[in-house]
Amino acid sequence: MEAGVAGEVANRAKPTGPAASAGPAASATPATAAAAQQQPPKGGSALGFIKNNLREYGMLFSLVLIMAFFQFMTDGTLMEPLNITNLLLQNSYVVIMALGMLMVIVAGHIDLSVGSVVGFVGALAAVLIVNYNINYVAAGLLCLAVGGLIGAAQGYFVAYAKIPSFIVTLAGMLVFKGLTLALLQGQSVGPFPDGFQHLSSGFIPELFSGGDLRLTSLLLGVVAAIALAYVKLRARARLVGSGMSDEPLAFFLVRNALLAAAIVYFSYLLASYKGMPNVLIVMALLIMAYTFIANRTVIGRRVYAVGGNEKASRLSGIKTERVSFATFVNMGVLAALAGLIFAARLNTATPKAGTGFELDVIAACFIGGASASGGVGKVMGAVIGAFVMGVMNNGMSIMGIGIDYQQVIKGLVLLAAVFVDVYHKNK
Repeated sequence: MEAGVAGEVANRAKPTGPAASAGPAASATPATAAAAQQQPPKGGSALGFIKNNLREYGMLFSLVLIMAFFQFMTDGTLMEPLNITNLLLQNSYVVIMALGMLMVIVAGHIDLSVGSVVGFVGALAAVLIVNYNINYVAAGLLCLAVGGLIGAAQGYFVAYAKIPSFIVTLAGMLVFKGLTLALLQGQSVGPFPDGFQHLSSGFIPELFSGGDLRLTSLLLGVVAAIALAYVKLRARARLVGSGMSDEPLAFFLVRNALLAAAIVYFSYLLASYKGMPNVLIVMALLIMAYTFIANRTVIGRRVYAVGGNEKASRLSGIKTERVSFATFVNMGVLAALAGLIFAARLNTATPKAGTGFELDVIAACFIGGASASGGVGKVMGAVIGAFVMGVMNNGMSIMGIGIDYQQVIKGLVLLAAVFVDVYHKNK
C-alpha cells in the first residue's frame, strides 16, 4: 500500500499533460493496459506469495518461533493462563504507544519523549485524583487533553519551525522528566480509586455461569474470530473483483483459519483465569481504528505519502506540515492514555515511571517492519513487534536472565531488524 501511495504522489508531482496528471493508470498506453489485464497475478503459489510479502509475514513467523522457544525453555510457563494475562497487562501500554509511534515514523520523524510523557501524565493524574480529589473520569479526560497539547507543542516545532524531531523530542524527554519530579516532589503518590484501577487491572464482567471458565470472554473471542473472518472474506472479494489480489485462495483460507483458531485458543486461556482484561478491549478497538485509518482514509494515505517523498507530496497539494503536526498530536494523546493505564496498573505514580519506554516502543515499530527512512510500516507489524518485545521481556524474566543481558539481547534484535530492512531496500 505504501509503495502505491508513494508512486501515486510521485506521478502527480510531475504532470506533463492530462494523462500524467491522472496518475500512473492514465499514463499507460492502451496496449500496456491490455497486457496488464491479461497478466496472471503474481505469486501463484503460497511460497511465492510469502516471498513477495516477506516483510509482512517474516515477523509473524518470528513471533511464533520466539513464543515456541520460550514455551519450551520455561517448561510451559509462558502459555499458562495467568502468564498470558500478565503478558497482556504488561505490554498494553507498549502496544498503544506503538500505534502512534508508527504514524510518526512513517511520516519520517521520531519521538523520544513518549516515556517521559507517560510518567508526567501518570503523575498529573495522581495529583489531580489523590491530592485534589477530582473525579477520575474528569481527571483522565484532562490528562488526555494535556497529552494532546504536549504533542501539539512538539509537532509545531517539528512541522512548522523545521527543527529535527530528534532534537525537539529529546528536549521534551528532559523537560517532562523534570516536570514529573516537580509534580511528585520525588515521592510516589497513590493509591487510586477502584474505578480508575479497573482501566488497567479490571476484567470484563461475567454474564454467564460456567464454573471455572469465564464463558463471556470465550464467547467474545469466538464472535471476534468470526467477525474477523467475515471482514477478511469481504476484503478479499473486493480485491479479487478489482484484479488486485495475488494471494492464493488455499493460502488465504489456511491463514485465516489459523488466525481464527489462535484467537479462540487465547480467548480460552484468558477465560480459564479471570477472563479478558479491560485493557485488551481498549487495545483491540485502537488496533481496528488505526488499521482503518492507515488503510482506508485520506489522512492515512497522506501520512505514508509524506514519509515516502515529502517534496512530491507538497507539490501534489498535500499540506505536509499539517500531516506531520497531526502525527505528533496523535502520539501525545496515545502516550497520555498509556500513562493513565500504567499508573492504574501500578496503583501509584512514581518518579521513575516511563523510564526506557520509548526504546521498547520505537524498537517495536522497527522490528515490525517500519522503515527508518519513513513511508513504510503497517499497524499489525507494529503490534507484532510490540508483542515480540513483550514475549522476550517476559520469557527472559521467567528464565531468570539478568536485566543486563536482557538489554543486550533486545539491542541486538533491534539492530538485526533494521539491518534486514536496509538490506532489502538496497538489494
